[in-house]
Amino acid sequence: MRKRLLVAMVGLVVVVLLTHDIPLSQHLQRIERDRLITSLQRDAFTMSNEISPFMDDESATRETEIYSVLDRFSSSSESTAIVVDSSGYLIASTAATFTVGSDYATRPEVAAALLGSSSSGTRLSNSLGGELVYVAAPIFSGAQVLGVVRVTLPTSILNSRVRDQLQGVFAAGFATILLAVLVAFVFARSVSEPLEKLRGATDRFAGGDLSANAQVGGPKEIRKLAQSFNEMASRISGLVSRQKSFAGDASHQLRTPLTALRLRLEQATTSVDGSPELAKEHLEEAMNETDRLSHLVEQLLQLARAEGAILEKSYCDISQFLSERANEWEYLAAERGLIIERQIPVGLFANVSQVALREIIDNYVDNAFESSPENGTINFIASETPTQIMLTIRDCGKGLTAEQRENAFQRFWRDAETANRRSGSGLGLAIVAQLAQASGLAVALRESPTGGIDAVVEIPKAEI
Repeated sequence: MRKRLLVAMVGLVVVVLLTHDIPLSQHLQRIERDRLITSLQRDAFTMSNEISPFMDDESATRETEIYSVLDRFSSSSESTAIVVDSSGYLIASTAATFTVGSDYATRPEVAAALLGSSSSGTRLSNSLGGELVYVAAPIFSGAQVLGVVRVTLPTSILNSRVRDQLQGVFAAGFATILLAVLVAFVFARSVSEPLEKLRGATDRFAGGDLSANAQVGGPKEIRKLAQSFNEMASRISGLVSRQKSFAGDASHQLRTPLTALRLRLEQATTSVDGSPELAKEHLEEAMNETDRLSHLVEQLLQLARAEGAILEKSYCDISQFLSERANEWEYLAAERGLIIERQIPVGLFANVSQVALREIIDNYVDNAFESSPENGTINFIASETPTQIMLTIRDCGKGLTAEQRENAFQRFWRDAETANRRSGSGLGLAIVAQLAQASGLAVALRESPTGGIDAVVEIPKAEI
């Protein structure tokens, strides 16, 4: 991935530079050519004006004055200047290789200038063996053409000047590419290195190392991805750990009722001929063991469904909900000689999973029924703070110690007095804890003012 990012970023920079620099180099070449021709035109017309007063002079001073003008020109220019008379014969030149008296009337630019028209451009020079840039300006005396000043420059000099300018452009482009390589390398490393570490973490996790975590670093998106992976890994690790614990605890807890059921059936089998009444008694006990086993399996399934689940919430009138649960349990309470009292203010609302809340309240009430003596009171209490609603099921039993209340939500936990009770499974409060976690609630057991237990569920308030 790092190599692909490098190639992509550097390739993009190269394409942009080529797209920019090729037209720029062509533009610079045109500008330099136009600038050079303009400079030659300025020199040619300047010399034409300076030489014009001496062209009519046939004395020896004419040549001296003309060379004086040409010398000043040649000291500040790389171009070559010649002066021809009205017949096209060479009078003076800045180049020693040119012969005075040579006929230049056949040169197109000189011929045009002798007719009174200045000309400029490039053409192939047979004497130079290459192309040259030229400007030819007529020397006027009034309307009469007395001669021509021609200024020329080999195109190799023009190309050299263009190359000098382009070298700066190409050097800047090369520096840009080097900088792009450096930036691309840093960027590719900052992107690929966290991804490689994340891939390493996923490989370790896939290989069975459930404690593997990804290092959170790099760009924002990769940091979020690493955080999501860590959350997922933590959740899966917790689920696997709980499933292993669940499987071990479930097999242990199922062994006892299954063994008791088998013993009862064996005893009924051996007694069916000699003592039908005893066999019937054993069969009834076997049925009770079957009911216990069925209840245990049902709770195990409920606990398994609650593990790792995220339950859907809905807007709920908590006051009405708790009142309805109190009404449901009131009939069973009357049968057991218990009294249900309510302390439920109206107008309590929250977003909550009603399925989870119903199971939690019912488990609390079921435990309260088991703990409360005959003619005891069970209170349904609701209260609120600025941030949450607190529901409490208060019994009037013997209560639990602080250590027992802390351990009560563990699977298959029962206190010393109820450990041998055949009706309990030790899963009710474990289910409560799982449902609370799945629905964003908080549950706790506290000592009540009456000495019993306050079974509490805390519900975040709804945002309206």
